[in-house]
Amino acid sequence: MDKKHVILVGAPMDAGKRRQGCRMGPDAYRVAGLEQALADLEHSVTDIGDVSADATNVPDHDHLFALPDCIGWTTALTRAAHNTAPKGLPIFMGGDHALSMGTVAGMAIHAQQIDRPLFVLWLDAHSDFHTPDSTGSGNLHGTPVAYFTGQPGFDAFPPVTAPVPTDRVGMIGLRSVDPAERARLEQDHAMLADMRSIDEHGIKVPLLAFLDRVRQANGILHVSLDVDFLDPSVAPAVGTTVPGGATEREAHLAMELLHESGLVCSLDLVELNPFLDERGRTAKLMVDLAASLLGRRIFDRPTRSF
Repeated sequence: MDKKHVILVGAPMDAGKRRQGCRMGPDAYRVAGLEQALADLEHSVTDIGDVSADATNVPDHDHLFALPDCIGWTTALTRAAHNTAPKGLPIFMGGDHALSMGTVAGMAIHAQQIDRPLFVLWLDAHSDFHTPDSTGSGNLHGTPVAYFTGQPGFDAFPPVTAPVPTDRVGMIGLRSVDPAERARLEQDHAMLADMRSIDEHGIKVPLLAFLDRVRQANGILHVSLDVDFLDPSVAPAVGTTVPGGATEREAHLAMELLHESGLVCSLDLVELNPFLDERGRTAKLMVDLAASLLGRRIFDRPTRSF
């Protein structure tokens, strides 16, 4: 197995939505043993601690929740991703999914500098393709894909200097997507695999097809794993539960295939809300999935008790 230098980056962002608790996510991953799990696979692991949001002069917005904080997190995490990417494989421990505005933007700058296209695999129940103008809730954790693909409406945010074309985004696990979001994503040729297609064809078919595209383009791959990609029966610690998600075994298969591809350059672990967990089971499962992505085989998985 190819040994990596893994850099753990805490992103205790809790500004993308009104329901609080995701700020505790980075420490939950630490307590659940993420560093040790990866070290046991003989990777070198460095935990650089938690990022803090930059200060901004942006005023509060009547509709958009915590807009100044989201902008401060975006600039700070763009810088953190850009700085860590040349040194190893960063894992961004979130935090809500609005953090991906910064992590993907920073990884895209890195990809541009090494002259390779960045692809993004979005493992999520939601497409998160709203803009500040289209979001009904005002929660900016529903907007990161629109931001890093360069959609209009983000004038208050820092400009995206290396936008990821929408046709380099693959979404697997979808089951709660607004019709307008789906229409725009289909028009822009994003790869969309909802849970019906996974029921019919399995998770392997769309994932391998997307990985083939990354490989043919000589690309690198950022993976953004939302807790709500998983079915709430196995991963309850998320404020946006949607029934009918991926099973634990489907998720592990996806991680194992990603590892075998050798294409993954960075990982987001997002939307873990430990306040909603059951004796740490969701945090432990997310740690196990990260370990599968970094090479743990099915035979090597530890027995869990709750």
